[in-house]
Amino acid sequence: MSKVTVMDHPLIRHKIGIIRRKEVGSKDFRQMISEIAMLMCYEATRDLKLQDVEIETPICPTTVKELQGKKLAVVPILRAGLGMVEGMLEMIPAAKVGHIGLYRDPETLKPVEYYCKLPADSSEREVFVVDPMLATGGSAAAAIQMLKDKGVKRIRFMCIIAAPEGVAKMQEEHPDVDVYIGALDDHLNDHGYIVPGLGDAGDRIFGTK
Repeated sequence: MSKVTVMDHPLIRHKIGIIRRKEVGSKDFRQMISEIAMLMCYEATRDLKLQDVEIETPICPTTVKELQGKKLAVVPILRAGLGMVEGMLEMIPAAKVGHIGLYRDPETLKPVEYYCKLPADSSEREVFVVDPMLATGGSAAAAIQMLKDKGVKRIRFMCIIAAPEGVAKMQEEHPDVDVYIGALDDHLNDHGYIVPGLGDAGDRIFGTK
């Protein structure tokens, strides 16, 4: 079963408390989403593998640690996931960035892919799929399946707010994908919104409400 980590860092909890407030405008909301993503990235990369490398300091030769292998990739689910990319890149500037676009078919309610562009070497990278909200889990599960179908082997999912229903779906469909959550909320309402949540993250990031 995948590991589910709910962040308990005081700064993360504080900033999530701010973005829940309905009076917070797009500029501040966008900034906070980026800052939360940066802090979550720090926590979620704790167990990355390191290797020894021989270097020269100005004083003498020595052995240091650096990330092992082909490093990382960040793949936001469009469009709200874009709000988390900059914060992730603050922490891991060498990461490559892919994009996945999905929409929900109004008839079947199933996610449909409309865009997918990944770094060519994604199969060799540790890939972080990011989306601020994990509600029903349908889009996240579909996005991860798309990555697997394209040969990506090591995937982690990161969201700022999650509902228990979405976490359950992720564990059911992708038990090999670790999930990192800023705050685990109570439930989904009849419209599929997370309660208490923060409304529509995409609208609040891009000011399209």
